[in-house]
Amino acid sequence: MPHVSIIRKAKTPAAREQAERLAAWLAERGSTSLVLEARGGQPGAGNGPESHLPPETGLVVVLGGDGTMLGAVRQVVASGLEAVPVLGVNLGGLGFLTALGPEELLPAMEKVLAGQYQAPPRLMLDAVVSRGGGQHTRFIALNDLVINKAALARIVELHAAVDGHALTTFRADGLIVSTPTGSTAYNLSAGGPICHPALNCIVVSPICSFTLTNRPLLLGPQMVLSVTLGSRSRDTTLTCDGQVGLELEPGDEISFQRSAHSVRLVESPFRDYYEILRTKLRWG
Repeated sequence: MPHVSIIRKAKTPAAREQAERLAAWLAERGSTSLVLEARGGQPGAGNGPESHLPPETGLVVVLGGDGTMLGAVRQVVASGLEAVPVLGVNLGGLGFLTALGPEELLPAMEKVLAGQYQAPPRLMLDAVVSRGGGQHTRFIALNDLVINKAALARIVELHAAVDGHALTTFRADGLIVSTPTGSTAYNLSAGGPICHPALNCIVVSPICSFTLTNRPLLLGPQMVLSVTLGSRSRDTTLTCDGQVGLELEPGDEISFQRSAHSVRLVESPFRDYYEILRTKLRWG
């Protein structure tokens, strides 16, 4: 039986109760577990270093919502546990990342512990911010990396190139660079395409573009998108998975590319991706 790290949503009684119930269930079966309170996704989470999970962890269970899952994924990667499957349970409605309901947790655990599950690796993205000729900050994202302006700021100018070849200048409220996993998040709200998580691509979608000819586009998984902030691009931030970020300055260059890291999310054994999509988007 693997050691199980249980990450529960902070300050949520339902998550605490589920975690205690799961820990007791595992103990009855001779498995050790550790319950941790999630930091990512909570107000004031900040940009500090991620806490590490025990190196003997063989399974991660996340109790919360998609935001809790995104924070947990950063912990998994920071701990060097990318090969470890991550099982997500949504304590509200269904999520795209946390596809199990509370009543499905123990039946799903039975299947996972018996090896009856699918957890293909999910593509992740790196963003490297360069300032003054040197590397300033690096982020890694499962969902998306977003350049966004403050509410009252002017439209930002973002000079974009792909593999060193000039692409266009986005004049918009911002830019979303998304993975297929994150295509159903902010990217979808901005009019970007829905991409199945099995696809290997990078989704680029402008936010409220000033120019109608600036449209969403897909890049190949080995391509590098470089974005340089124009001189008038003030009051602008780069946000990673909607949780951690950095204030940008005019002249900053951000390079987006596929990360060398990935994460294995356990797929629901009770419903497929399309059922989740229909339920979340209320199709048919």
